[in-house]
This record gives sequence, structure tokens and C-alpha cells, in this order.
Amino acid sequence: MAYADQQMSGNKITALVIVALIHVFVGYALVTGLAYEAAKKVISKVTTVDIKEPEKPKEEPPPPPPKEDTPPPPIVAPPPPINIAPAPPPVQTVITPPPPPPVVIQTAAPPPAPPPPAPSKARGASPKGQGSWAARIQANYPTRAAREEREGRVGVRVTINAEGRVDSCSVTSSSGSPDLDEAACDGMTRYARFNPALDAAGNPTGGSYATAIVYKLN
Repeated sequence: MAYADQQMSGNKITALVIVALIHVFVGYALVTGLAYEAAKKVISKVTTVDIKEPEKPKEEPPPPPPKEDTPPPPIVAPPPPINIAPAPPPVQTVITPPPPPPVVIQTAAPPPAPPPPAPSKARGASPKGQGSWAARIQANYPTRAAREEREGRVGVRVTINAEGRVDSCSVTSSSGSPDLDEAACDGMTRYARFNPALDAAGNPTGGSYATAIVYKLN
């Protein structure tokens, strides 16, 4: 390639020199009166010279790349038909809220049970030395009733104070003889003695007592 470029440069210089000489010759011919025809012939010969540039060596095209063994394309089977089932009916989901937690009401602990009550010491009035005072009541037999030989049974009820003595007397069942009824209550008030009644705590209290006085002659 460098040699060809140098040869082209030499040819161009030669052509330029020739052209310059032609111009000098033409000018000289015009000045010296040379024939016009002679100058025209020379100019036509010189101007018609073709300067051919040397042909560039053709570059050989690169060899094509070797063909690779391409595997055949895979056989694609057509997809099987797809049966599209109808869409199922929509399912409505009902979310039930959970029940509220039970309300726990805290109550105060019940008070302790009271201790069982002590056994009651209550009791009613009872005769005290009944044989003694009953004999004294019999000994005071009413005189008129004894003379008339009247006998009878008198039911009485007496109230007794905390000291065990009779405060009052009433006839609950009459003997039929007023003097016997009166003698019975008078004898109970004067001679009868009792163990007083007691309350639940065992303290003496008032009470009552019922009995019968029998008047009978020997």
C-alpha cells in the first residue's frame, strides 16, 4: 500500500510539471507568434493524456464462519382442549361475632355464720314443798262448809314473782260453794311456795302455775 501511494504521488508531480510546461509553452507561442494550430494540437495531445491510478489490490473477503450443527426444533404437540367448567355460585360467608365474655360480678364474701346459740335455760315455775303447804290449806277448811259437810274441788291459777311467792290467784273451776272457792285462793296466796321461773339465760323471772284444791271431810 505504501509503494502504491508513492507511485501515485510521482505521477501527480509529473502531470503537474507537464501542465506547467504546457502553460509556459502556450504563453511563449502566443508571445512569439507561433501558429495557432500547432499550439492547439500540442494542447489537445497534452490535455487528453489520461493518468490512470494503479488499481488497489482487492482484499479477499473473510471466509464465512463455519456452520454449526443446529438441532432440529422440538416437536410441539398441540395443547389438549380445556374444559372450562361454569363458575360455582358465590358463597356468602356470614361471620358471627363471638359472644361477649360473661360478666363476673364480684360479691363480698358472706359474713361468717354466727355461733350456735347456747342451750336455753328457760323453765316454768314449780311447786316448792307442796306437801307442806297443801296440808296447811286443807287444815283451814271453811267452818260453815265443814258444819254443813260440803265438799268440793276448786281449780285455781296463780301468778308467781321472781322470789317464788304468789302475787295473785284466780278460780278457773268453781266447786259450787263460794266459801270453798274463796278459801282455796286465800290458802294459795298465804301458804304456797314455788321455785321461780327462769328465762333463757337462767335468770329468775315471773311465771304462773295452775293446780286444784280438793276439800274433803274425813
